[in-house]
Amino acid sequence: MLPCVKCRHFRTFAAAMKKYLILFVFSCLAAIVATAQVQEETPNAKQARRIFNTAYERVFGPQGAKLSYDVNIIGLYKTRGTITFKGKKKRFSDERVDSWNDGTLTYMAYRKKKHVEIYDAKSGKKDKYSGKFKFSLDDFNYSVATHQEGLMLTLKQKKKAKGTIKEVQALVTQGSYTPIRLRIKVAFFWTTIKISDFHSGDIDDSVFVFPKSEYASGWKYIDKR
Repeated sequence: MLPCVKCRHFRTFAAAMKKYLILFVFSCLAAIVATAQVQEETPNAKQARRIFNTAYERVFGPQGAKLSYDVNIIGLYKTRGTITFKGKKKRFSDERVDSWNDGTLTYMAYRKKKHVEIYDAKSGKKDKYSGKFKFSLDDFNYSVATHQEGLMLTLKQKKKAKGTIKEVQALVTQGSYTPIRLRIKVAFFWTTIKISDFHSGDIDDSVFVFPKSEYASGWKYIDKR
């Protein structure tokens, strides 16, 4: 049974997921490839890890990357936008907010409210919901299989694991391992993220600098540092 769309907790959760899900999923990929292996792996699992590592480097390598995404949370909540990564810097934009993280400060400009919130880039205040979806990477089994569009990488939670994330599926292209689609199962429902216009490299640092002159007249600034 799907959760009631009128449920206050579900609407709050879904709103948070729309805002932070793409960052969370890519952060998962980053952590996955950095995790040391202590258990014995099958050849298939080792191959899955190697592909994850390559996909990670394309997104999180020093060259930086940019992509467009379309998020669908079980058909009830949808959003789309663009995001750019380079080291600790991020540029994010969807229908509600534009955000710049230059590695020191994060600026979040909300169009409807016409206010800009300022955070320390290392602060957890700006993404308090994403922290609720952390999990242990050792709680998953990894595999890879051929798919008509490329390769499907699957992380399935082990039976005794207690994390919120039950399964992660990542569809990537053959050869270059460019991300095409991500699906994650949180508790009992799926969220789908379609990725397009992926570009790795040639990301200028000016992309992450907040253009203050464009947010002068009529805009309110709220410092949350």
